[in-house]
Amino acid sequence: MNEIRGFVGKEGRPKNVGIYVHVPFCLSKCHYCDFCSVTGADGSKKDAYVSRICDEVREFADRIKQTGELPQADTVYFGGGTPTLMSAEQFARILEAVELNFGISQSAEITAECNPRSADLKSLSRLRKTGVNRLSIGMQSIHTRELKALGRIHGFHDFKVTVCEARDAGFDNISADLMYGIPHQTRESFCESVETLASLAPEHISSYCLTVEEGTNFHRRRDSLDLPDEDTVGDMYDDMCEILTKYGYHKYEISNFSKEGKESRHNLKYWTGENYLGFGSAAHSYFDGVRFAHSRDIDAYIEGKGTIIDVEPIDKREAMNEYVMLGMRLSQGIDVSSFKERFGEELLEAFGKIRQYSPEFVEISDQKCRFTEKGTFVSNSVLSDVLDFGE
Repeated sequence: MNEIRGFVGKEGRPKNVGIYVHVPFCLSKCHYCDFCSVTGADGSKKDAYVSRICDEVREFADRIKQTGELPQADTVYFGGGTPTLMSAEQFARILEAVELNFGISQSAEITAECNPRSADLKSLSRLRKTGVNRLSIGMQSIHTRELKALGRIHGFHDFKVTVCEARDAGFDNISADLMYGIPHQTRESFCESVETLASLAPEHISSYCLTVEEGTNFHRRRDSLDLPDEDTVGDMYDDMCEILTKYGYHKYEISNFSKEGKESRHNLKYWTGENYLGFGSAAHSYFDGVRFAHSRDIDAYIEGKGTIIDVEPIDKREAMNEYVMLGMRLSQGIDVSSFKERFGEELLEAFGKIRQYSPEFVEISDQKCRFTEKGTFVSNSVLSDVLDFGE
């Protein structure tokens, strides 16, 4: 990593970094899941995996120090898989490694993903004491038939219990996941899920439209899936935005809604092109203008057998493209002055084509460039025309 450097912009290396930790352990594999995950791992394998993460955190910190100032972690995100299948002691070991090698800011956002039935009041209380202060719980739907179609092993009652126990354990920042466009789902059933979830008042809601990925159970059965049509899926999205607005949520990214001040600080790093480091099998990183990833081979990762793959330095043009592509997903859009400060160019000179989509699809001012509400629905088409990724 220290021999390869991509485009880092005029500001050089930022003082903060996001840390992502991939935890691949699950109780079962959902039918739509293409993430790196395994079932049936015993305690010794989890311990070995955690030990390797701790070693790698130290190794990365040592290498980064050779190239300049070591940034401090201001977000830590445990994703999966199902991270809450680890013990609180295993969380604590990883957080201690991050603290000792990078440092963790006092105001850091520290998130753990959690599935219903993977944690109880006792384990959540212990987890909260490790410093984890944000919980992201996978609900997906309130309807039993839809959950079974997805291969989820919990019911809506399990989700409600987990939320209540998380509150009792001291979590005051909870996110929940919703899925739409899934088998057997109707516009009406999805609205019921959105309304019911919003009434429970999590601080943050992430919504995902089902994508049938290769290698999944759904992909093997793709011709027989009972999926809503494209127009219905579009209506579902409109309904969700309307309902969540009524309950006091604001859409700050195309798929993410939050109460005021409860946006996901870690995920914002991805969308604004900030540095983040991933640890664990299949984890991705973007640091000093270089993108790289770990392989999905969990055993090779545990053994430390050179699992860094896909090392890709990002040049200035590609960095600009990615900044626009991801930044336009945000409701606030792109700050024009921040773009110039970062890249030394005017946004509308670098991406002049975007003018032709104003004012119907894109709102342009001296301060901001962002999609209109109507433009959100054609964002992919607009960006594919505006961005230039070369041959």
